[in-house]
Amino acid sequence: MAYRITGVDPAPFMHLYGLSDAALKEHKALRRIATGPSGFPERTQMRDAVVGEPLLLVNFQHQPANSPYQSSHAIFILEGAETTVSVHNQVPEYLSKRLISLRAFDGDDLIAAADIASGHDLTVLIERYLAMPNVRYLHAHFARYGCFAARVERA
Repeated sequence: MAYRITGVDPAPFMHLYGLSDAALKEHKALRRIATGPSGFPERTQMRDAVVGEPLLLVNFQHQPANSPYQSSHAIFILEGAETTVSVHNQVPEYLSKRLISLRAFDGDDLIAAADIASGHDLTVLIERYLAMPNVRYLHAHFARYGCFAARVERA
């Protein structure tokens, strides 16, 4: 089954770019500099930040639906990001090397199925969930911290 994995749109966060640390704090955001090759998964480009890159740690409402599953969590956005990456029929490396919690949502934005999988095994779970006729979209979360990672839809 053809599918598309999409990162987070940076547009809602662009007004934060270049703000002082004090101003960021007023927006409940923090600036962080990537200090290692992992531990800073950047959501717009769906990749691990490169050492030295500036990131914004922001709260992101990944599930804005008017349902009991409405939810938000902290995520890293590359400061200065202007575009969102989408990939077709493949799992980006930043997902494939982590343990992922995959949640399938139906047309009422309710969870229809959920499971945890190694990122290397994620394609099988994505295809299984998207084959379910009542499933409209999937959310991938990093299982250890619970942070939203990406949205998955039929292509």
